[in-house]
Amino acid sequence: MQIFGVDIGGSGIKGAPVDLERGELARERHKVLTPRPATPDGVAGRVAEVVGAFDWSGPVGVTFPGVVTNGITRTAANVDQGWIGLDAAALLSSRLDGRPVTVLNDADAAGVAEVTHGAGRGVAGTVLLLTLGTGIGSALFRDGVLVPNTELGHLELKGHDAETRASVKAKEDGDLSWERWAHRLGRYLAHVEMLFSPDLFIIGGGVSRKPEKFLPLVEDAVRARIVPAELQNDAGIVGAAMAAAAA
Repeated sequence: MQIFGVDIGGSGIKGAPVDLERGELARERHKVLTPRPATPDGVAGRVAEVVGAFDWSGPVGVTFPGVVTNGITRTAANVDQGWIGLDAAALLSSRLDGRPVTVLNDADAAGVAEVTHGAGRGVAGTVLLLTLGTGIGSALFRDGVLVPNTELGHLELKGHDAETRASVKAKEDGDLSWERWAHRLGRYLAHVEMLFSPDLFIIGGGVSRKPEKFLPLVEDAVRARIVPAELQNDAGIVGAAMAAAAA
């Protein structure tokens, strides 16, 4: 069975049909740039562009970088403030010719994919996936059950939102070496571990393709095991499709 998944990120919007049994993309994903500003209408148009690149007429799952409850987007840290309180599912459905659309938090989608098909598969206890990119997303699981919309990237770290210190964007904006950035990331992971005592950290986002650059530098910062996401930057797409299939 295949369902279409779309992952809205701070810099790019990507999507593809997903093979739900295998937990992987059924076709090569199509990606476009996230518009600036990332207004609801602008983003909806790019989502329609991604879906339109495929001959797709069924349900669509879409991730969003913020809190989502019942298809309504509640926060907008890295996108336009016009998303706050918006019925995003209805907006996107209208731009996709009435196709059913399921919207969920982007890190939650990635986490569901990783716990089902990736690095968290079969892991008991508390699992915390962190997506490192424009911001920091989080997905918290206890014995495989998701606690949605945790948004732990907005925990305070040295007087700032943690994602402004330890995200990949913070590394790039500050022209930080892997060592300096890993020091910040380690402090953040230690803070999160103090609060939640996870048995396993899964590091997702695009940086998960380069685990050798930073994981050895942060492993001593926490007691828990730390592993890269197996689905890497496709996890959000896969999780979005899974959510649409379950709706």
